[in-house]
Amino acid sequence: MSMVDTAFVGRLGTTALASLGVNAGIFGLAFFVFNFLANGTTPLVARAVGENQRSQAGRIVVAGLGLAVVLGALGTGALLLFADPSAALMGAEEAELRRETLAYLTARAWAAPAVLLITAANGAYRGYLDTKTPLWVALGLNAINLILDPIFIFGLGWGVAGAAWATVAAQWAGAIAFLALLYGRDRERFAIPVALPQAAEVKHLLRVGSVLSIRTLALVFTLTAATAVATRLGEEVVAAHQVAWQLWLMFALFVDAFAYTAQSLVADHEGAGRPDEARAVADRLLQWGLGIGVLLGLGVWLAAPLWPVFFDLEPAVAALFATVLPIVAVMQPLNALVFVGDGIFMGARRFGWLAGAMLFATVPTLVGLWWVLEQELDLRVLWWCLVMLIGLRGLSLAVVYFGPKTILPRDPVPPSPTE
Repeated sequence: MSMVDTAFVGRLGTTALASLGVNAGIFGLAFFVFNFLANGTTPLVARAVGENQRSQAGRIVVAGLGLAVVLGALGTGALLLFADPSAALMGAEEAELRRETLAYLTARAWAAPAVLLITAANGAYRGYLDTKTPLWVALGLNAINLILDPIFIFGLGWGVAGAAWATVAAQWAGAIAFLALLYGRDRERFAIPVALPQAAEVKHLLRVGSVLSIRTLALVFTLTAATAVATRLGEEVVAAHQVAWQLWLMFALFVDAFAYTAQSLVADHEGAGRPDEARAVADRLLQWGLGIGVLLGLGVWLAAPLWPVFFDLEPAVAALFATVLPIVAVMQPLNALVFVGDGIFMGARRFGWLAGAMLFATVPTLVGLWWVLEQELDLRVLWWCLVMLIGLRGLSLAVVYFGPKTILPRDPVPPSPTE
């Protein structure tokens, strides 16, 4: 949806596209910090299913949905209340840029509960090893957004706000579809109780979520800081950064499919007492991820002449975008290994190490971004800071995964004689 919004909004001019870049940073920080509703739910549900504790899995799903509603409502209130300070903090100081930013932000804020319900439902279905249902829901809500975007932006003349309202409508349609499926067609199959969330499962999810939120907050804060730096370097810079970021994110999500698979299958095999199979699956997914990452990098690079046309970029923005496109391409294989590694560690429920690895990568990256701002360096240096972020994450995960005290031994460890 973000790619479609960027493509349509790009036709409104550089200021409109820059406002979308500012909002990408704000909503990334506001929403992705709650990603534990998917990344925590998936391994917990998958492990319960592996242990044949389906009633427990159902209670975890209900807890995730309940938290999504509460946190989503709080998120909407916070985004509306702090809309203007958020735009100022991101560097949207010029009057027209601030106006466009707030128009999008105050509309898109109403999607917060829907976004979190979709996030929790995705985590639930992946935990049950059903990835077809989320695919169909995602295709449906993307079709709605694709249809409504030109109608709202150009037909009704709502401009940037029209892109936001199209996204709101699509995301609420997706949330309602998931709820209808979970409490209709799939309720008995998944043992979903028609009851309020229970305290034990809510506490369990929050405990996992508190650790995962440290990881996610550190990541998203760093990415948001990168957008804030780009905004302060000029409208053309942040517009080019927005397009590069959307390309990076879109292709990263291809690889994320293998990360979600790792969450589900590693947790399922471990729950069923098959650690050797969990390791074999993890190794194979790393190989697949690396191969796909190389192909995606080649695709990004070979399609270089098409991107400025697709996004209808003005010459100055297109020139800046061309300077960072090779970096976006080079990052794809590295992204693949890190994202699949994240999924493996989540499946093995090593949430604490993921948080530590992220903090290890965040500090030097933020120092680098500060240096870019202080020295008024170009967009390429900013993106090399993001390469450093991903590279340090990968290094910290590899030390454990391939080290002597690996999280997934290749063979079950026999009990010691004293045991």
